[in-house]
Amino acid sequence: GYAEKIYLDISRGDNPEQWDPLNGREPILASNLGTSGSRDPFITYSPETETYYILGTDLRVFGGDNAQWEAWQQNYSTKMNIWESKDLISWSEVRQFDVAHNQDGQKMANLGMMWAPEATWVPDYYGEGNGAFVVYWSSQCYVDEAQTQKDSGSKIMWGATKDFTQATWEYGGVFLDGGAKGWIDTTIAQNGNKTYHITKSHEEQIIMEVTTDKEWWKQGTNWTRVQSNIGQSRFGSVEGPAVFKDHSNENRWYLFVDDLPQPGYQPMISTDLDKGWDYLDSPDYFLTINTKHGGVISLTKKQYDSLRRADAVSLADSQPESVKVPF
Repeated sequence: GYAEKIYLDISRGDNPEQWDPLNGREPILASNLGTSGSRDPFITYSPETETYYILGTDLRVFGGDNAQWEAWQQNYSTKMNIWESKDLISWSEVRQFDVAHNQDGQKMANLGMMWAPEATWVPDYYGEGNGAFVVYWSSQCYVDEAQTQKDSGSKIMWGATKDFTQATWEYGGVFLDGGAKGWIDTTIAQNGNKTYHITKSHEEQIIMEVTTDKEWWKQGTNWTRVQSNIGQSRFGSVEGPAVFKDHSNENRWYLFVDDLPQPGYQPMISTDLDKGWDYLDSPDYFLTINTKHGGVISLTKKQYDSLRRADAVSLADSQPESVKVPF
């Protein structure tokens, strides 16, 4: 009965401002590993293996052990939930790997819980034609092995993998340091030679910064602030940003921000990322209430049609004839 499972929505035709829940708004995937919860899902794709992946936080808040955020942040799971698929319809069983450990299982850092993971495919990470995912997530870092003394605020960490398994995992370290107040919930947009990170700041709501550095995930990257307090003046407290490009409009970008605790994702729009985000005011916008903290990918027409055909439908298109039932 808890909601920390994976749900999917699909656009109404090629319209990124109207969305229909798949499977009758019932969960499509659930985890039976670790805490048995899966939050903050993100969907991504490997062009090398033509495989889709859904990533998730290993955390069950509702009906779990009734601990509070400080306890979860300090010593909960550093494992990431992973599902994979070739067609977005048939999915693997859930598996996990530990972001705080290396390929040999050695602990690499004193990290609290791993949450809000996302990933960006870098086609030449290991050289031309040999790509990998740069993965980034939120964690509280600690200076001591017992994890009692915080190392400043929560940080955005990074690592690299080809397939979201421990066997190919390389722990990277700190990606973005938000200082004493901390940063969480990073999402990445890329346009030409520019990379933008859109991140929840505990001090400035959601911020966006830009770089032209090729290896943008490494410490020492030169980031320039584009916008602060994104979404704050209208929505109040927001988090969990999701960014995507309108694939039918070259200069149109969308940013969904999670307005807490309800109604969930609210849309923002940009036609020039270097000028930031404005609110989308459209009477036709529709997304089911409480949809939040996810990711969006583009579909081909063939994929779109296959998903629509595979979606759960009612058992009957019309009322059945009357039936006598013996007692």
